[in-house]
Amino acid sequence: IVDVFPAEVSVLLPDATGRVEPRSVPAATLRADSTEQAVAQWVFEHRELAGLGTATLPGAAALHVPLIGSRGAVGVLGVKPAEAHAFDSPEQLHLLETFANQTALAIERATLADEAQASQVRMETERLRNSLLSSVSHDLRTPLATITGAATTILESGSRLEQRTQHELLESIRDEADRLNRLVHNLLEMTRLESGALELRRDWHPLEEVIGAALARLAKSLGAQRVTVSIPPDLPLVSIDDVLIEQVFVNLLDNAVKYTPPDSAIRIIVTSTDRSVTAEVADHGPGLPKGQEARVFDKNGHKS
Repeated sequence: IVDVFPAEVSVLLPDATGRVEPRSVPAATLRADSTEQAVAQWVFEHRELAGLGTATLPGAAALHVPLIGSRGAVGVLGVKPAEAHAFDSPEQLHLLETFANQTALAIERATLADEAQASQVRMETERLRNSLLSSVSHDLRTPLATITGAATTILESGSRLEQRTQHELLESIRDEADRLNRLVHNLLEMTRLESGALELRRDWHPLEEVIGAALARLAKSLGAQRVTVSIPPDLPLVSIDDVLIEQVFVNLLDNAVKYTPPDSAIRIIVTSTDRSVTAEVADHGPGLPKGQEARVFDKNGHKS
């Protein structure tokens, strides 16, 4: 438009409330003051030409042309020609309107692409939500069933139960509540991670303290299960998010407790080179089915 018509140009597009605002685009040098914006708003709402050279709001410095797509107005084009009577010719005005129609179609295509992308994001979010709920539904039901059963037994037979039995039931409620709390925490963290809302807080930490904290959290679950830890005495500090890495160890150890014989050993082995530190949690569980190793991080995959 600037090349064909010696003019200054502005592009105004609606915000979420329907108020048109000037957008910073290449070659858009016309400044839209409050008066010009008021004219542009009228044009957007009425879908008619207004401003310079028209019978509507002729005191404006620019001619404002509605940008109309297949679904209605998508914005306003403001044009201030170097020659005030540049658009008195019907041919010139028709040419400008042709440019405006092409601009409106381009804006509408971009808007539709954004809407399609937003719809895809919503679909992926819903798919993720369903996947998460499906993958944890069994793990959530198990501690809830234990808690409900123990609490019901105490309520219905409390006076007839031995003190030791009551104590064991209460311990079961506490332990399963802790387990449920870990599951919900993991679910929330996984959702935040998948949505991009989780930020790493890396700092230098001694890995042995992180492992010790994870073992302390699982002390009751581990019970009499043997856990051996092998850490080099000269292990350097590692740059990690200690909270998240502790949770990784908790998850791996909890998994080992569930799927290994109670009299088997669990080993935590840490090694280092001049470039990296490697931590391994090894157990005697059944492992992944052959050919399923690549699915270890699938939310609906197998556990080992």
